[in-house]
Amino acid sequence: MRRGNIKWIPIAIAGLIFAWQYFGSEKFVNPETGRKSHVGMSVQQEAALGFQTFRQVLAQSRTIDSGPEFDVVKTVASRLAKATGEAGQSYEWQVSLIDDNKVNAFCLPGGKIVVYTGILPVAQNDAALATVMGHEMAHATSRHGAQRVLQQNLTQTAMMGVAVSLSDMEYGQQRAVMGALGAGAQFGVLMPFGRKHETEADEIGLMYMARAGYDPRESLNFWKRMDQAGRAGPPEFLSTHPSHGTRIQQLESLMPKAMEAYSRARGQ
Repeated sequence: MRRGNIKWIPIAIAGLIFAWQYFGSEKFVNPETGRKSHVGMSVQQEAALGFQTFRQVLAQSRTIDSGPEFDVVKTVASRLAKATGEAGQSYEWQVSLIDDNKVNAFCLPGGKIVVYTGILPVAQNDAALATVMGHEMAHATSRHGAQRVLQQNLTQTAMMGVAVSLSDMEYGQQRAVMGALGAGAQFGVLMPFGRKHETEADEIGLMYMARAGYDPRESLNFWKRMDQAGRAGPPEFLSTHPSHGTRIQQLESLMPKAMEAYSRARGQ
């Protein structure tokens, strides 16, 4: 069946595949927030992929395995891992410090953490370092990577269905339509999806650091330093990360709850 130059059967088939991918995917409830989501791979698949990537990163990097900086990173990671509670109890947490000026840190699925020495001068103290590491560990325990896999698969299915349905169109017109749809998917679906994950990781990471006994107020100071250092990045609507200003406002709104957890952790 056609209307104009559009074939509707491929769109219908893509819709069925889309529904099968979504409703047949694993459901996940975040132990920290109770939020429900669908994921595109199992916990075991995530852990295997995370371990493989971890080995590749270390093989291409110079690691620091001793000394004051390593001891700090290891201690922060250990305290945060305990603070993840139910969400992280099945993870095999491991941290590596890489001698590199990149201002970066990340946590792979399964609990493999990488910290670059370049972020230490910006952090300045253990609590600020816990801000970053807690945020990254929250991405892992929230299974954001597996959620993104499913989201990308769904987007690709939809785009393929549309591409086939437009096969009778003149090439230039077809390319223009697909370009517009691709931009719409990127800015209207994938980027907001990524920002939602960043906001959730901020919220959960803040609670991790507070329960681990690190002053959550230092998270505000850290992001302010990042902002002052000129690392604000592109406008928020062009990024998967919220702006530092937006992030600070969100953290401030969560601070009373975090301070309660911090006080309990310190026995006050």
